[in-house]
Amino acid sequence: MSIITISRGSYSHGKEVAEKVAEALNYQCVSREILLEATEQFHIPEIKLIRAIHDPFSVFNRFTYGKERYVAYIQAALLKHVQIDNVVYHGLAGHFFLQEVQHVLKVRVIADLSDRVNEEMKREGITAEEAQYILKKDDHERRKWSLQLYGHDTLDANLYDLVVHIKRKEVDDAVGLILHAAKMSCFQTTPESQKIINDLTLAAEVKAALVDEFPTSTVTAEDGDVHVNVEMRLNHQTKIVNSIKSIVEGIDGVKDVDVYLNPFIGVN
Repeated sequence: MSIITISRGSYSHGKEVAEKVAEALNYQCVSREILLEATEQFHIPEIKLIRAIHDPFSVFNRFTYGKERYVAYIQAALLKHVQIDNVVYHGLAGHFFLQEVQHVLKVRVIADLSDRVNEEMKREGITAEEAQYILKKDDHERRKWSLQLYGHDTLDANLYDLVVHIKRKEVDDAVGLILHAAKMSCFQTTPESQKIINDLTLAAEVKAALVDEFPTSTVTAEDGDVHVNVEMRLNHQTKIVNSIKSIVEGIDGVKDVDVYLNPFIGVN
């Protein structure tokens, strides 16, 4: 059993590859569902969050700590879906949040710009010049999105275990390579790797629960023991600790909560 994440640009056949891999393995295929859950948390229409990829802070700046909230919601939704194993995820951020998990096969699917232009021309009925402009702009905005929100460049090959170039291979060939890699022992779930993803999932769920009130908090978890680190004003210690514990203790899987406070002097 394993988890496969597929990062892709538009019109690179990445969605098709992901769906065929999931079908061959009888895995769940997940993408848009993660974004839908984030939009529910934000209480804004999905289309606005999709459009935010072209200018993320035009949306997020309307919310206090919008970036922190979005990242927390996406991470919690993604980890919740993949925790059960046997999942192919194709979409933003999967390879960022799962770097620590051994049994995740992280794939990047790429295609030549000329092939992508031809594909967009056929699908959208536009000229080559229009298609090339749109694709280059989209690629630039996706990179900017990832750098601004997650601090990583999607083009960094170090983020992936496998980079598949569609031009030299047909879609079915790309699927075959991924299926072969997924069978390797290093991508099989172990008790140790499952523990890592369980801890990450719980920490992400706690962070998502806290992010509205404590957007700069950091959270870790280990076997149900949750550790929350948060900045505080010197005269608000008891109030903050009690507030955090009241939120966290009701979350399924939490056994104990430790709150670590970093004092700072601020205005009441």
